[in-house]
Amino acid sequence: MILYLHGFRSGPQSQKVRSLADRLASRGLGEQLWCEQLSPVPFEAIAQAEAQIARCAEPPTLVGSSLGGFYVTWLAQRHGLRAVAINPFVPHAAFDQSLFIGEHEMIYSGERFRFTEAHAMQVAALEVTRISRPENVWLLAEEGDEVLDCRVAVARYAGCRQTVLPGGDHSFTRWDDYLDEVIAFAGLA
Repeated sequence: MILYLHGFRSGPQSQKVRSLADRLASRGLGEQLWCEQLSPVPFEAIAQAEAQIARCAEPPTLVGSSLGGFYVTWLAQRHGLRAVAINPFVPHAAFDQSLFIGEHEMIYSGERFRFTEAHAMQVAALEVTRISRPENVWLLAEEGDEVLDCRVAVARYAGCRQTVLPGGDHSFTRWDDYLDEVIAFAGLA
């Protein structure tokens, strides 16, 4: 089973989720993907994912993009799971989290939500400063990410499997090129 956690303001309708769902379905594995709309409240999003992890008969592989990549890193550490972090959010001194405080709209549903200082503190509480099982984590990053500095992720995920590609952007433009490898990493090949 693959549990996919989308990024801030994104959702299950994202291109990455649809591409992964299509590839799994083409292999007869369509039922092996879980992705639902995550709460914009960090602790609630984590609770949603942990509830799904608890329902899995076998340990799932976590895949997440941006803030979802941050979440899957924390969940992988907590539960000893494998994780693929795609252009993940990585807190660091130069990143101004206050840029996210305020009103936002979900890209696909149009639902509005308010991200508060308390929510930013929840994100800070979930930070993983050292990955204790680097063999379980795979970083996928593009150097052209205009939202997050991939060098920060490369440093944080030191010792992990890393695929760092030139160019691209925050959406991870070469996602479709890595679908089969992600599926194999999840043990579904």
